[in-house]
Amino acid sequence: MEEQRVLGGVGVAEFDERVYRLLLRQPSRRTAELAAALGVASSRVRLALRRLTEAGLLRRTGPGGYEPVSPEAALGWLVDRHRLEAEASLARVRTTVGDFAQLYHSGRMWVAPAGVVEILSGEDAVKRQMTELARSVTTELLCFDSPPYLGRPDSSHDTNESELEDTRELLARGVDIRVVYCPGSLDRPGRMETLLRLAEEGERSRFLPRLPFKLRIADRRVGLLPLVDGVYDNIALLHPSRLLDALIELFDVYWERGQPLTGDSPPADGRPAEEDLLVLRLLNSGLKDEAIGRHLGVSARTATRKIAAVVERLGVTTRFQAGVEAAARGWL
Repeated sequence: MEEQRVLGGVGVAEFDERVYRLLLRQPSRRTAELAAALGVASSRVRLALRRLTEAGLLRRTGPGGYEPVSPEAALGWLVDRHRLEAEASLARVRTTVGDFAQLYHSGRMWVAPAGVVEILSGEDAVKRQMTELARSVTTELLCFDSPPYLGRPDSSHDTNESELEDTRELLARGVDIRVVYCPGSLDRPGRMETLLRLAEEGERSRFLPRLPFKLRIADRRVGLLPLVDGVYDNIALLHPSRLLDALIELFDVYWERGQPLTGDSPPADGRPAEEDLLVLRLLNSGLKDEAIGRHLGVSARTATRKIAAVVERLGVTTRFQAGVEAAARGWL
């Protein structure tokens, strides 16, 4: 009766198992005798014996001589080793599921479905799509930036640093980034300084008192648009269409209306202190004294005093005049 081969699960080939079983029954047989009993060439048996020895099932006793190791110990060790290897292999597969899913969704992103709009619900789906958009963009990213923000950590410092790293990565890939910001964009302490650093590193940014909604458009082929004001767990994924074309035109209109966050090459002579310059930029952005205080790390009352001091140093009497004068001097 043909014996059932069972050691394939631990990496032992079918022929090798035949050799192993024969040696277990007749441990005194040498290589030539094993080959004759199996009806194969000696060279084939030698290779099988070598593999069985490497697997720990046999030990060599001399030229052409092998004997089995105790199966309880050898097979137990072999099963444990393959179990650990299998678990490690499965763990590696589990860690790459996200990468394969990323490739799948990125591929779907650039192929328009039957409809031009897909509705994505749930925070996880939105986060995934935002990540895919950032990874997939190759030439141009257009954004309306306004609250609410998705998945921000509690620490403003960590958030600002993360934003710097993400934007630098896009700029390093040669992506042209244009962003229109609004007063709500500056609610987070330290955000103004972050935006100024991004502008220095290559992001093109402008500012408007109001934006209609959040918007991201990648390579003029894919857009993301929140569907409900103040809620960021339902978004529309827009594919090439008249609707996406209209949003691109809308972005261009708002971009033309926007005021650059930084001026072009401000003169060195007479340049104010960095804190005064920051006060002017925050003031010019339309922020209230309390919000300016948060950015400066002071109370609203102290912020009011700092603003008054900057206005006085400019030799004007109103905040509006301070903004006009600062712009005329090339500071804004």
